[in-house]
Amino acid sequence: MTATIKEFLADSQLLLNAVGEGVYGFDKNGHAVFVNPASEQMTGWKAEELLGKNIHQYHHHSHANGDNYPCEECNIYNTMRDGVERKISHEVFWRKDGTSFPVEYTSTPVFKAGELIGAVAVFRDVSEQRLAESKLRSALKQVQALTEKLQAENSYLQSEINENWHGSGLEGNSPTFQAMLQQIKLVAHTNSTVLILGENGTGKELVARNLHQLSQRKNRPLVKVNCAAFSANLLESELFGHEKGAFTGATDKRQGRFELADKGTLFLDEIGELSPDAQSKLLRVLQEQEFERVGGSKTIKVDIRIIAATNQDLQKMVEQGKFRMDLFYRLNVFPIVMPALRDRIEDIPLLCHSILAQLNQKLNKNIIGISKRSLNKLAQYHWPGNIRELQNILEREVILSTSNTLQIQQKFEKSPLANNTQNKPLNEIEKAHIIDVLNDCFWRIGGDDGAAKVLGLPDSTLRSRMKKLQIHRR
Repeated sequence: MTATIKEFLADSQLLLNAVGEGVYGFDKNGHAVFVNPASEQMTGWKAEELLGKNIHQYHHHSHANGDNYPCEECNIYNTMRDGVERKISHEVFWRKDGTSFPVEYTSTPVFKAGELIGAVAVFRDVSEQRLAESKLRSALKQVQALTEKLQAENSYLQSEINENWHGSGLEGNSPTFQAMLQQIKLVAHTNSTVLILGENGTGKELVARNLHQLSQRKNRPLVKVNCAAFSANLLESELFGHEKGAFTGATDKRQGRFELADKGTLFLDEIGELSPDAQSKLLRVLQEQEFERVGGSKTIKVDIRIIAATNQDLQKMVEQGKFRMDLFYRLNVFPIVMPALRDRIEDIPLLCHSILAQLNQKLNKNIIGISKRSLNKLAQYHWPGNIRELQNILEREVILSTSNTLQIQQKFEKSPLANNTQNKPLNEIEKAHIIDVLNDCFWRIGGDDGAAKVLGLPDSTLRSRMKKLQIHRR
């Protein structure tokens, strides 16, 4: 039988000796009958050392981790037993010097007249391929880590801005607020620089977010920098990035917010807090759309839209020498004034409805409305903290509420305008006071919770005064 497999291989010996892959021929008993030169070069085992022997014990005896690889489990020898072809890509061969190398091999059965007479194993050293694959995986891992880092930096603004305001949007029906919304619609589709002015808590961030979402840059990043949150040196690093070793603690090169916002929008909050040096660099970016990282000399070009916001009087700061005049005019291309809540009191019911819907979800509550008495209280307050203060008050009251209708328990100082009684006739002051009490008592006149008792009047007297002063419940 052995002669038969030798004769079979002899017909192709010249070709098998010339190929770059290793070739072994085995008889049905598993003994080597052919070893080509490429096999000798890869394994270090000469043909005369292997012919006529079971060569599994020579260079296929162990797995890559050194575990024993029994001959009866060998894929090559199993092909000799069952006549099934096998393609293997996850094993190693051991050289004569004791080292190993990864291989890919195919074990093919040989039949003659329908009878299994042996097998041929063809293998190749895939060390370089595996090394290249390993380097590629390492490179891809580094790219993935860098991508994840950039994605985290680019997406941070969404969680920051949406944390408290997502879903509430820019809501209001007052003429002042509607005029402001119209300005947003007019400038959003342009690339013009926008300066948002307004007190703290009015929602300047919302204006910036809506400007971005309505613009052609909506699919690119919206990146925010709070200029008041960093020292002068750190702020420049945040804006423009830095090179490795640019300052103490700069152990790696870092991209700045300008690079992250390329093709998108950069929102500079509290712009009045910029240092003089940062103001100069910002002016150059606005003029040239280019900058250098801190500690670097390479010029980086970007395509960004600037939206700035401040609660300060920049014109006054220019007069005081605290803010560059040329930068102010660059930023003040299209100013938008966010009105204070006290200037849009009529929007409070709508704002309450929106904020309560958010709080229901956040606090797992089911507040379906707010009492008219509570709305009257909110309307008479002067709101120094604006919408942010309204949101905080409502959240506290919702937590304390045990009813589906919110009753504001907190006491408020009335607006100075509401308390201003100078030069008013006595009957108007009395009328306003009675209406306030009636509102607080839900227009109940008699009884222990009635307005008459609060005012210290008999029920009939209060009704008479209401008639005289023409007080009617609407």
